[in-house]
Amino acid sequence: MNDYRYSDADIAAVRRAIEERRDVRHFRPDPLPAGLLERLIAAANLAPSVGYMQPWRFLHIQNRELRQRIHALVDVERAITAQALGERGADFLKLKVEGILDCTEVLVVALRDGRERHVFGRRTMPDMDLASVACAIQNMWLLARAEGIGIGWVSLYDPQELAALLGMPEGARPVAVLCIGHVREFLPRPMLEIEGWGQRRTMEDVLAVDRW
Repeated sequence: MNDYRYSDADIAAVRRAIEERRDVRHFRPDPLPAGLLERLIAAANLAPSVGYMQPWRFLHIQNRELRQRIHALVDVERAITAQALGERGADFLKLKVEGILDCTEVLVVALRDGRERHVFGRRTMPDMDLASVACAIQNMWLLARAEGIGIGWVSLYDPQELAALLGMPEGARPVAVLCIGHVREFLPRPMLEIEGWGQRRTMEDVLAVDRW
């Protein structure tokens, strides 16, 4: 007997959100339901963080010109990435990698400045601040999927240029540009699987016992 266990229906709902979460690139421009963006950010703010440092900050991009400038940074990095991919560059350029100009809302998620003062859990692993921010984004992503809303995580940009564009203080660092909005569809499998870019690893490939 486990008094803390959720009901079977609740467990199934959590698992469904995990399995059906998608990195969305195709959006409809319809407005979000009232209060939904705030609920998503609140869910992110409930994420675990090493040493309770809560290293995240969310920038809501409302200015259309600013959104276009962020998109321009992504477009530059998209071309550079294609060159770096060599023979796969042409296939990469065929992929839609973001929906910045199409989605309803754009959030930039960043690491706060002053993180160096948080030693608890970071002395030998300073990148645990990044792990904590990733947990916050995952919280938001899963709640969005349950609400029928898509999120796309864009990481194609020069972080120093984006930080300068958004007036971030020294030491702060952008981690994600999140595109949020109503979807045209939730794909049955991740888009990069459908497009033949890669496949999800098997349990046998990711699980080991005692030794690597």
